[in-house]
Amino acid sequence: MRCPFCGNEDTQVKDSRPSEDGSAIRRRRFCTGCTQRFTTVERVQLRELVVVKQDGRRVRPVQEERMERIVNGLVRQLEASGESDIPSQQIGEMVMETLKEVDAVAYVRFASVYRNFREAKDFETFLGKLGDAG
Repeated sequence: MRCPFCGNEDTQVKDSRPSEDGSAIRRRRFCTGCTQRFTTVERVQLRELVVVKQDGRRVRPVQEERMERIVNGLVRQLEASGESDIPSQQIGEMVMETLKEVDAVAYVRFASVYRNFREAKDFETFLGKLGDAG
């Protein structure tokens, strides 16, 4: 497993334990290069899912590796902040900014829940600001 801090491929497992529901194994790892510690999660993947569109095209959902890179990048930013307690608002804003760069539709969907849109007017206002910024 490659170290997320320095990229060293020589890391050691120091501790392993099952998740609460037993569906995954959490491994605490140690990098022999930079001496940082990090946790990985291993889970069973039964099969790759493929979505078949109405026109017959076959596509995968958002690539899992891409999602993992995005999430790992956000986690590294939070870890680098030096704070242990992170307000949910800070995480939400970071997710919004990342989605804005990655997928505009996912960005609007997340914003509608995160910002608690209640009426069509809320979407109109948000999309208007989005259009003004672009």
